[in-house]
Amino acid sequence: MDSANQDINLNSPHKGLGPDTLSDLPEERGAVALGPENLPPGLTEEEAEELRLELTKVEEEIYTLRQVLSAKERHASELKRKLGLSPLSELKQNITKSWQDVQTSNAYLSASSTLDDIANSEVYKKTQETLSNAGQKTSAALSTVGTAISRKLGDMRNSPTFKTFEDKVENIKYKVVGGRANGESAHSPNESNPVQDNAPF
Repeated sequence: MDSANQDINLNSPHKGLGPDTLSDLPEERGAVALGPENLPPGLTEEEAEELRLELTKVEEEIYTLRQVLSAKERHASELKRKLGLSPLSELKQNITKSWQDVQTSNAYLSASSTLDDIANSEVYKKTQETLSNAGQKTSAALSTVGTAISRKLGDMRNSPTFKTFEDKVENIKYKVVGGRANGESAHSPNESNPVQDNAPF
C-alpha cells in the first residue's frame, strides 16, 4: 500500500482504504434493534434510532482507524528495516537520548553544581583532612600494638617460667616415648604379651 494512499481525513473515515476493506465493515456493528418495550426509560423510539445510527458510525470510524493504523505500522516497520534500524539499536538510541536529556536537565545540573560546591567547601576539606589523619593514627596505633604483642611473646618464650614449662614437656615426652634408640618402635603395654594365633576366643 502506497504511503500517499494511507493518509486519511478523520472527517472521512473511509478515505485511504480500498473497496475490499470497506466490504469487511459490518452493516450495523453493535447496534441492536430495540423494540419500544425494551427502551430505557425516558428514551423515545426516534432518539433510540438516532443513537443507534451514531453508534454504528462511531464503530465504523474506529474500525477504519484501526485498519489505517495497522497499515501505517507495517509501513513504518518496512522503512526501519530498510534503514537497518533494529529494536535493539532503537533502544540504545533511546537510552542515549534519555541520558543526554538527564545531563542537560536543570535538576542534574543543579545537583552537579551542589556536589562541586560541597567538594570545594572548607567544611568538606577539613572533614577529609580529619579522616585522613585519623586513618594514619589508627594505622600507627595498630602497628605499635602488633609490635608490642610480638615483643611480649618473645619475652615470654625466653622467660624462666616458659623454659621450666618446656623442660617439663620434654621430660613427659621422654617418659612416654622412652629412651629407645632410633628405629625402635614404641610398643604399648598391651603389646608386651602378644596374642597367640591359637588363643581361644
